[in-house]
Amino acid sequence: MKFTAQQIADILKGEVIGDSFTEVYKLSKIEEGVEGSLTFLSNPKYTNYIYSTQASIVIVNHSFVPENEVKTTLIKVEDAYKAFSTLLEFYNQIKLSKSGIETPSFISDSAVYGNNIYVGAFSYIGNNVVIGNNVKIYPNTFIGDNVKIGDNVILFSGVKIYSESIIGNNCNIHSGTIIGSDGFGFVPDKEGNYSKIPQIGNVIIEDDVEIGACSTIDRATLGSTIIKKGVKLDNQIQIAHNVEIGENTVIAAQTGIAGSTKIGKGCVIGGQVGISGHLVIGDRVKIQAQSGIGRNIKNDEVLQGSPALGYADYNKSYVHFKNLPKIVKEIDSLQKNK
Repeated sequence: MKFTAQQIADILKGEVIGDSFTEVYKLSKIEEGVEGSLTFLSNPKYTNYIYSTQASIVIVNHSFVPENEVKTTLIKVEDAYKAFSTLLEFYNQIKLSKSGIETPSFISDSAVYGNNIYVGAFSYIGNNVVIGNNVKIYPNTFIGDNVKIGDNVILFSGVKIYSESIIGNNCNIHSGTIIGSDGFGFVPDKEGNYSKIPQIGNVIIEDDVEIGACSTIDRATLGSTIIKKGVKLDNQIQIAHNVEIGENTVIAAQTGIAGSTKIGKGCVIGGQVGISGHLVIGDRVKIQAQSGIGRNIKNDEVLQGSPALGYADYNKSYVHFKNLPKIVKEIDSLQKNK
């Protein structure tokens, strides 16, 4: 889809400097601009690129005054960075603006869905499923029996949602993610053989949650695994049965959270963090990447290491860790000289 400079300026309430009929059909970085692309200049250190870029249109601040000839068409706005972000959102909405039900796909006769729904090819929607308005279900998605999905939800290709799961409004779940798989529950007998404990709970995902690709959230043994409002999860995260994650907590990739742990609101958890089961993590806790958590954590703590220490204590200790060979050598020398 192509847009003219004037159409873009109208969206951004900006002013065209140059040819208002210049057309673009894609976005680019200013240093990688090519004919037909739109870019922006906000950071002064990139100013030199505006004189050499091949981009057809560049969004700039009202305050920008060129020192040399500019060959590209400019759109002047109050805040170029914010304006470009607005265009990214607008572009994304157009890209995702699919509707209708593609074939082949299967929708149970007992399923109920709202207005402006999109169901991609080879998707499966089970018995007694309830789906809200403006939901996008991309191809090869599985939705099990008795699932409830709110309004304005996007399920990207290959998402699997097991039975009884509940998804709130305005959620994005990316490709390959599995919601509601069995929790890891087994009991050994006297011979050391393991018998499976039935996992009969569900997963509840509240409003405004985003879940990255190839993450897994297990259903509860009893009750619910709960992801609360505003949580943002990166790719490849494992959340075990009966875990609760508080509002607006963000978790980076490859983190694993063991069963029945409760994480507070407003926490920031780095990549590859491991959190043991049956713990209580307070509100606004920050955990640095690759840390291992094996104890309860109070509100507002900042942690690093495995097992994790207070962040300041870890940094002080790390100075000594690096010097251990030297320290050991000095101790050996002192002992020999006794």
